[in-house]
Amino acid sequence: MNLEGSSSIVTGGASGIGEASARQLADAGSRVVIADLNEEKGQAVASELGGLFVKCDVSSTADADAAVAAASEMGPLRALVNSAGLGSAGRTIDRNNQPFPLENFEFVIKVNLIGSFNMLSRSAAAMAQTEPVDGDGSRGAIVNMASAAAFDGQIGQCAYSASKGGVVGMTLPIARDLSAVGIRVNTIAPGLIDTPIYGEGEQSEAFKNHLGQSVLFPKRLGSGEELAFMVMECITNPYMNGETIRVDGGIRMPPK
Repeated sequence: MNLEGSSSIVTGGASGIGEASARQLADAGSRVVIADLNEEKGQAVASELGGLFVKCDVSSTADADAAVAAASEMGPLRALVNSAGLGSAGRTIDRNNQPFPLENFEFVIKVNLIGSFNMLSRSAAAMAQTEPVDGDGSRGAIVNMASAAAFDGQIGQCAYSASKGGVVGMTLPIARDLSAVGIRVNTIAPGLIDTPIYGEGEQSEAFKNHLGQSVLFPKRLGSGEELAFMVMECITNPYMNGETIRVDGGIRMPPK
């Protein structure tokens, strides 16, 4: 799919995988809306790429609609990358046999799963109103971000794994729903990726190097750019649809 003259939305686009995806979308000729809560970094990335920043809580329908409206003003909306997400570590019951706080579980589901569906459904509604870009009737492509934790959830990842498992589970039925209007839907499940979540400095680098030894090959953390390559493949390859693709260097996560 040719993205020249189009618009795109990247949630969590101020850093990490989202930022890398936004940069590659801009290089492909799409004007990008950076939908993020980090105003300072989001504005900086959007300005550099010639796009727009929209402060966005992905679970808010009003914020999602604002991001879609901003994108549609710059050109027909052709791509959404659902990269915003978070975690809340904790066992189902802790060492004192106290249950994991339900509000923490609900919050992770609200952002990672409900937020992804919210952005997806609002974006799809706008894509469906655009003119097809080819003889197949293609109107757009959506890429969700799951995680290897959807399949290999570790101890303490009950909320995160549940949220990402939900993203995997909704991929095919939504792809089937949206096939009627020419919108493709795929999901990427990253493994250990070098993002700002690990912090900076000597200790951070040592920790990341240690983590990288558990990757099959290459024995290192993946980069946001490497994930963005797969994002772009899912968007631009017209025959990629309804799939969840692990991008993880072959890692299978141990229990802890």
